[in-house]
Amino acid sequence: MSNKVIHAIYNDDDVLMDAVKQTRAAHHHIEEIYTPFPVHGLDKAMGLAPTRIAIAAFLYGITGLSIYTALMNFIMINDWPQDIGGKPSFSYIDNMPAFVPIMFEGTVFFAAHLMVITFYMRSKLWPFKKAENPDVRTTDDHFLMEVGVHGNEEELVSFFTSTGAVEVKVIEKH
Repeated sequence: MSNKVIHAIYNDDDVLMDAVKQTRAAHHHIEEIYTPFPVHGLDKAMGLAPTRIAIAAFLYGITGLSIYTALMNFIMINDWPQDIGGKPSFSYIDNMPAFVPIMFEGTVFFAAHLMVITFYMRSKLWPFKKAENPDVRTTDDHFLMEVGVHGNEEELVSFFTSTGAVEVKVIEKH
């Protein structure tokens, strides 16, 4: 079963922000907004929850720090102890200052790479995925707000025309 959505196209980001506020005030559900560049404050105007990627980055960094610490302990102390610069390898804690740069790089490596992977998975951006951009003009100079049609279609079209939309289309979404 397919459902209908309205594509309201705007040519100015300030007009779009006002339209988003009016749409939320009228209790219409905004499904998606396509913009050619990031619009400051749009996520708050849409009522989106704050991102949790910083929490994920912290957990990924702790994971990297733990793995690299365990790896250095195993390699440099247990498996193949070496006397480097007269520093004996009796315990990891005695040699830890020499390992700080490696621990830092492991933390950054894990956090950065796993954050990118998490972002792609969360955004559903898979390799060879077909683009979901409904109007090519949104990559250049137009803004598109996609709103689900629930109720009177003509009333919604006139509502979005009154918010400053330069073009309003009703589309069957599959």
